[in-house]
Amino acid sequence: MHASDNNASPIVTQPLPRLVVIGHGMVGQQLLETLVGQSHRYQISVFCGESRLAYDRVHLTSYFSHTGADDLSLVTEQFFDEHNIALFCGDPVVQVDRETRCVKSAAGVEISYDKLVFATGSYAFVPPIPGNDQDFCHAYRTIEDLDAIRHSATSSHTGVVIGGGLLGLEAARALRDLNLKTHVVEFSSHLMAVQLDSGGGRLLREKIEALGVDVHTNKVTTAIVPGDVSRYRLLFADGSHLDTDLVVFSAGIRPHDALAKDAGLTVGVRGGIVINDYCQTSDPDMYAIGEAACWNNMIFGLVAPGYDMARTCAAHLGGQEDVSFDGADMSTKLKLLGVEVGSIGDALGKTPGCRTCIYEDNIKGIYKKLVIDADGKHLLGAILVGDTSDYGMLLQYYLNAMTLPENPSALILPSDTEKPSLGVDALPDTAQICSCSNVSKGDLCAAVERGCTTVAMLKVETRASAVCGGCSALVKQVLEAKLKSQGIIVNNHVCEHFAYSRQELYHLIRVNRIHDFDTLLARFGKGYGCDICKPVTASILASCWNDYVLEKQNATLQDTNDAFLANLQKDGTYSVVPRIPGGEITPEKLIVIGQVAQKYDLYTKITGGQRIDLFGARLDQLPLIWHALVDAGFETGHAYGKSMRTVKSCVGSTWCRYGVQDSTGMAIALEQRYRGIRAPHKFKLAVSGCTRECAEAQSKDIGIIATDQGWNLYVCGNGGMRPRHAELLAANINSQQLVQYIDRFLMFYIRTADRLQRTSVWRENLEGGLDYLKAVVLDDSLGLAEELEHQMQSLVDNYVCEWKRTLEDKQALKRFRTFINDAQQIDENIIHFRERDQPRPATLTEKQLHIDVITEKESA
Repeated sequence: MHASDNNASPIVTQPLPRLVVIGHGMVGQQLLETLVGQSHRYQISVFCGESRLAYDRVHLTSYFSHTGADDLSLVTEQFFDEHNIALFCGDPVVQVDRETRCVKSAAGVEISYDKLVFATGSYAFVPPIPGNDQDFCHAYRTIEDLDAIRHSATSSHTGVVIGGGLLGLEAARALRDLNLKTHVVEFSSHLMAVQLDSGGGRLLREKIEALGVDVHTNKVTTAIVPGDVSRYRLLFADGSHLDTDLVVFSAGIRPHDALAKDAGLTVGVRGGIVINDYCQTSDPDMYAIGEAACWNNMIFGLVAPGYDMARTCAAHLGGQEDVSFDGADMSTKLKLLGVEVGSIGDALGKTPGCRTCIYEDNIKGIYKKLVIDADGKHLLGAILVGDTSDYGMLLQYYLNAMTLPENPSALILPSDTEKPSLGVDALPDTAQICSCSNVSKGDLCAAVERGCTTVAMLKVETRASAVCGGCSALVKQVLEAKLKSQGIIVNNHVCEHFAYSRQELYHLIRVNRIHDFDTLLARFGKGYGCDICKPVTASILASCWNDYVLEKQNATLQDTNDAFLANLQKDGTYSVVPRIPGGEITPEKLIVIGQVAQKYDLYTKITGGQRIDLFGARLDQLPLIWHALVDAGFETGHAYGKSMRTVKSCVGSTWCRYGVQDSTGMAIALEQRYRGIRAPHKFKLAVSGCTRECAEAQSKDIGIIATDQGWNLYVCGNGGMRPRHAELLAANINSQQLVQYIDRFLMFYIRTADRLQRTSVWRENLEGGLDYLKAVVLDDSLGLAEELEHQMQSLVDNYVCEWKRTLEDKQALKRFRTFINDAQQIDENIIHFRERDQPRPATLTEKQLHIDVITEKESA
């Protein structure tokens, strides 16, 4: 020790300033994670009013399916131990004393603070309706609320959600998942009035009602009283009423600001703790973030703005004054009750001088709207209902103020030509890809350069798409573009649960002889599966083994149509399409179809594929209808499946003076061979008896044209929005070769195509093009010909009409009930009117008039 050391002053360690965080939801946890990430200089204490730590409210509805509370949790207590953060869980703060700079909890804990953050969130607004506090009346906000709803549902048949906004429709999905007859009551003129205009709201209503959820708009509930036929009756201001057993309130949120208000902080006119651009309240040592905060007279009910506030608050607590909260983009994309909905920017067109472009297709159920500035140069907002495939592109035009193409309407209008494309390469590095976690394109590219090569890795590294998941498609595009620029091969995994392409999954299933999803998931996947990988697996299993699709292990994997062996229509009814091979039908069978259509009052139409389509069948009628058809010798036409649809034909040489081959006989033989074959997408065939091409074979996935020397085989054509002529694969082949080549072609397509990929798109992406396809199918260049033929023959040998099998299966028939708890009850909301001597679905106006008439009769 040096002599001078004897006189050295002792080192005094200054205590860290004390930071108290009140509230621990998603935004509160984001604040803590941000502080930890920037090596904060605080002694932190957190008070959590709920009995559980922060959990994912965005995906709260999944709690009713396979997700448990632990799956929704965002953090464990280990996080607090590792970062030396004091946690008081289940102990809400009851008082904040600004004079003594101390907070007091319900359990009597008192802690002083130097800085304080209100992250108290919000609570569900329950309208002041008389009777709203009775049993079986619940809010929809917390896991505890959901537990109570689930318990009440066990003794209920019907449920009503009061509120038709985002959360209201989520709540409606929850009630439907609980097998309740579900109603939504909304006081506005249409659903999601904040995000959608009347056109978008009208289509959303039609789609939701087609799924069996009744929607009641322009309804103000005045009281909840005892019901006559149900537990309760909702009385409306217009004099009408609605009976229900269960009521769920999801009419908006209100900020938890009482604690701050009692402490003397300034709150907004409509509530919320007033903050500046740094998230400071009227007391500069106190901050507010998330749904409890009010910035510029606005309260933000989405998680992304809350996360932005958390990051701003953390930066200011760390001494950074160059980071501020400047508001938030409230654009959103989601799937409500299976219906795709997107809303961007000024969706309602409130900007002075703005112009709009609207595309609406009521047949396909699509509504799209662009809101463009007065100069026609920039996108101000957009609405997408029924198809949100353009959302990512439009959002980038909006967020980055990018100049629109010369004809902006081309961005949403269907066209035979390609839409103007906005590749991710055109986006600046500053373009925000994930609003929830504030991740830019540059952030993602930097992460890829650091070694992230999958979306999952990017999710962990940057948190992009980790919250709501709405940006996942765009994240994937950025990843693939960056990897491609680095010369790295890009994967085409089916989804996050399987690190395999559809082609790889097919081979895993076939080679390992897997017959069910659970085995596949256990051996080669992870998680629970999703709406992507389950139908893909169902299709592959059918393509490999042709097992009954409604077997217990297969039924839950099917898409909506396959699940009921019928096509769902816009009014909630189904269509029935018996197979008529080659369009040939006997008078006796025609009479049976007529009798069935007459008995069940079905709309009847001859399709473009030479079949007869019967529309308007209720779910409970499907077995009765098919019983009559099967008894008459009909089979299912598989109009509902991603499978072989029809083989169209002309009469050929049998009747036509120009025909050179029996095209009808060949069409019937091919349809009976390939009926029920599941594939990545639907496929169609046609056989023309001569080069006059009356059957339009060259517009089909597989087209056959007769010649005086045999048959010409064409492949990979299709009609639709993007027509493509089929290409000649083989010329002047005999009937045996024709079947042989089709077997090989179809099985090669089934084995190698991506999910939902038509043969035309598959062909365009096929490396080596038509020459490669000829080499594989005709010349057996891969040595697979015998194997492909054998696999097809196995599917052909295992074919059984799915409806015939279903009618023999009492368990399978149970699914064809409109109401699970009452097999005899029918859906009275299905209303048909007559037009051209046939039934058709009632319009919304006609439905309302019908309901009004019934109401008047009941009142009288």
